Amino acid sequence: MKRFFSPSLVALLTYLCLSLWPLYSHAENNIAWLHEFRAGLLDHDTDDLWSGSSRETGIDANAELIFTPNYEIWHGHIRPTMGFSINNKGNTSKIYAGGVWQYLWQNGCILDVGAGLAIHDGETDNPEAIHKKELGRRVLLHFSVELGYSLSAHSRLFLMFDHISNGYTAEPNQGLDTVGIRYGYLF
Repeated sequence: MKRFFSPSLVALLTYLCLSLWPLYSHAENNIAWLHEFRAGLLDHDTDDLWSGSSRETGIDANAELIFTPNYEIWHGHIRPTMGFSINNKGNTSKIYAGGVWQYLWQNGCILDVGAGLAIHDGETDNPEAIHKKELGRRVLLHFSVELGYSLSAHSRLFLMFDHISNGYTAEPNQGLDTVGIRYGYLF
């Protein structure tokens, strides 16, 4: 079994911590640096979506932080994010970071579109691993779309889709999709 904490993963986490240092300075000025925390369960390697067919199984436990700094664009807000998905069957797990564009309707509906990078512990190129996705590279592109609804001032419920792949920059590029439900707590 592969170690999830590879040198490249440690390097990414170090980079993320250093890049989030300015958020700490906001917190010192009595500005909350964390906008929202989300967690949920996702169906791992869902069939018949962007990636096509499924090879891996299981459920992913997912958690994500959405940070306060934001930029207004197209009537929405762009915020930095960082999260992880851990598979319960030992299949591909990932840590990811990037940004999310959030749009809120007055009726409480929410649309999030995210993009960034992910590091995974799955296969990159192993034709003998017939029950594993071959993802081509260790660092992949990460995309997500969420539809949600505000249940209260602090509680939100989301239907989430996310996708990782190398974007055809390497072979093989089987990609991996997950779909699930997440709860969000708004600070």
